[in-house]
Amino acid sequence: MLPGLAAPVSHTLANGVELVQLDLEDAPLVCLDFWCRAGSAFEGPAESGLAHFLEHMVFKGSDGLAAGEFDRRIEALGGSSNAATGFDDVHFHALMPPEGAAEALDLLMDLVLRPRLDPDSFAMERQVVLEELAQSEDQPEEVALQRLLSLACPDHPYGLPILGRRQALLDHDPAAMAAFHHRQYAAGRCVLSLAGAVGDGTLMQRAASGPLASLAASGASMVPADLRVTPGEHRLAVPRLEAARLLMLWWLPPAADVEAMVGADLGTTVLAEGRRSRLVERLREQLQIVESIDLDLHAMEGGSIALLEAVCDPEELGEVRQAIDQVWQELRQEALGEQEWGRARRLVANGYRFSLESPGGVASLIGSSRLWGRPQPLGHPLELLERWSPVRLQEQLLPLLDPARACVLEAVPA
Repeated sequence: MLPGLAAPVSHTLANGVELVQLDLEDAPLVCLDFWCRAGSAFEGPAESGLAHFLEHMVFKGSDGLAAGEFDRRIEALGGSSNAATGFDDVHFHALMPPEGAAEALDLLMDLVLRPRLDPDSFAMERQVVLEELAQSEDQPEEVALQRLLSLACPDHPYGLPILGRRQALLDHDPAAMAAFHHRQYAAGRCVLSLAGAVGDGTLMQRAASGPLASLAASGASMVPADLRVTPGEHRLAVPRLEAARLLMLWWLPPAADVEAMVGADLGTTVLAEGRRSRLVERLREQLQIVESIDLDLHAMEGGSIALLEAVCDPEELGEVRQAIDQVWQELRQEALGEQEWGRARRLVANGYRFSLESPGGVASLIGSSRLWGRPQPLGHPLELLERWSPVRLQEQLLPLLDPARACVLEAVPA
């Protein structure tokens, strides 16, 4: 267990809904975080964009809350709220002083579990979502990234935009959204996490006796389909793109393989985290052929991805690709030195520790991990970190990042 942090306390209701909380000593706030397996990966063929659209509609009120009333009352309690929809899940959270937590919990559960889906509000919010889609399609960088995803994941929901397709959004109606909500926001598919100044457990007891207890089960799929990335080389001319971008995407093991995710975090850190990382030092500091280069790890349930983005002049794209391949070859042939390995381990460990410094970070971590059936101790990732060595990274992780295994897109100004 991490110093200063106790183990989370959990309770599973009779219908399968899980509640989990962690009291943080001296925390001034409480975070309420509702997680649900209701991301865009669970949309049917005719439901494109429905998961994200529903996130918008939830805030338009419930039978007991008028449109905008939830936000006004949360702010009156001295708190704030937000939500996010991803490929795998959606979560709604509220952060406030402890004296307002009980009322905020009632408001949040009413809003999320009993959305009104008023037809007039539905029509108005559809325009907001369509405008959000139009703004995304107007961003050259977003256009390139979405094209890469569609090429790399052509037969998987991860290759489709979370915002949805325009025609599908125009075709949706409140009845279809209500059916999606009933199917996905169901018992066994959601977790409520509480973190911060949660006290003696009365808040969890209140949640256990509320609307969560009356949720029915659903026969919907519990996990996204397995991801397979299609390698290949592609080029795209993008209007108004200011500089060329080299985008590379690799498949990595799914988030359920926590030990592999720790290794992937180490590998991407060695390659492109900070000025002393291999790719940044070689391509930006020494060769000076890129404006920037980043390699991000996205842990997802159907299969994770590593996404590289290098910004450069169009005529430098070939040299950039050669340099990336050379760095990878060097790492495969020569073991990391003690100093470089120590730096990577510190960065990964500190990044994890930093995520546990706030009620919001803790609530997010324990909520999402419980949602996907990974109730490991908070210190477990740091224990897994000890199982990795330079040799193991070289033999097990780096082959997955072989440039020949990537889906590559060269995006150039049109």
